[in-house]
Parts: sequence; C-alpha cells; structure tokens
Amino acid sequence: MLHAGQPAPEFALPDADMELFELAGLRGRRNLVLFFYPKDGTPYCIQEAVDFSDHEDEFNRLGCEVVGVSKDDCLSHADFRDKHGLSVRLLSDEEGDVCKLYGVNHFREHNGHKRLTVVRSTFVIDRDGIVRHALYDVSPKGHAAEVFQLVKALNGSGR
Repeated sequence: MLHAGQPAPEFALPDADMELFELAGLRGRRNLVLFFYPKDGTPYCIQEAVDFSDHEDEFNRLGCEVVGVSKDDCLSHADFRDKHGLSVRLLSDEEGDVCKLYGVNHFREHNGHKRLTVVRSTFVIDRDGIVRHALYDVSPKGHAAEVFQLVKALNGSGR
C-alpha cells in the first residue's frame, strides 16, 4: 500500500484510443487524480467514472488531470467511454503491473473461490510526483466530490 508523502510509482499505460499516458509527462505541470476501478460497465464503476467525468472541467480549472485505470483492454475502455459519455481518460493495465505498484490488488472470496480483484482506490498525486492522498476501498457515491475537495485544498497549499 502507498501512503501520503511517498513518491508515486512511475508508469506508462495505453488509453482507450491506444495512446500512451505517462505519469512523468505531468511532472512539474499538473496534479493527478488516479482512480482504480474493478471493471468496465459494472454499476458502481459506471457511477464513479460518470461522476469524475461530470466534474472533469472543475478539476482541470485546478490544474488537475483525472485518469481511471482498470485491467480491461483498450477496446473495452473505448466501448465503456462511448456508451456512457465519459470524458476522463481510461488506462488499460491488462497485466496488472500498475495495480501491483499502487497496492490495489487484493484477493476476495466469492462462492468459496478466491480471486484477485482490483479494490476501488484513488490517489491524489501532486505535480512533484508525491502521493498526497491514498484512498483505498472507497465507495463511489459522492467520491468525486470528496476528491475534488482534497485537490482544492492541495491547490490552496500552493502545490
């Protein structure tokens, strides 16, 4: 698990349009909200992605980019984005390497079987590449608004 004050692990992943997103490209320029979610098209994932998309302009005004990550492939992300009118970038971590780096993989038991799943988690990373907030096992309801307040406070601190 990551904690506030730690450097954010560097990564590069393709988005729904198969364009590469690199965390290093934001260094010194913009803050980042990085949210991990379990699966494209599931009810809570739709709610979370739509909420972040609905507030994306507000995040942008604060100099903050919002990006979602799941293990779904780029084509699934494109369908998910288009079907629900999402504006936030969705990154594909099919191998789960970035999920491991951020500590969002956990085993959950369902019907007597253990399987590796992504725990809904969000990280607020400042323009210096430092994790300012690490939120694990979050509820999607009201989450985008809560994270917006954290980013707003971060901006108020001069970061």
